[in-house]
Amino acid sequence: MEKLFLVIFLFVFETVSAQKVFSVDYSNQADIKVFVVEYSNQADLLVYKVKYDNQAGKNDGNWFFTEYANKAEKKIYFVDYENQADLKIYFVKYQNKAGWRNKSKKSLLY
Repeated sequence: MEKLFLVIFLFVFETVSAQKVFSVDYSNQADIKVFVVEYSNQADLLVYKVKYDNQAGKNDGNWFFTEYANKAEKKIYFVDYENQADLKIYFVKYQNKAGWRNKSKKSLLY
């Protein structure tokens, strides 16, 4: 029984944990299509790129870009046009500025 609880706990923890993302080369490889907007007020999510994977957030806009696809929780593809995107993001310079502006899109990163 303890082992079952431990397995369930680890699965839930891993699923909800950090926003580790990998940028794929083709749209059909992606979980989410992302467009980078010019201004923060146009974004669904304000993103801060963290330097280390243990700094990544829990669906709060703190992203760590992994080197390998199998290390990422979400694979993203950067589209050229806004109307192709599932999610619009804006990269911020400061970590405390990261976060959701459009919470209805939050489920895309779970």
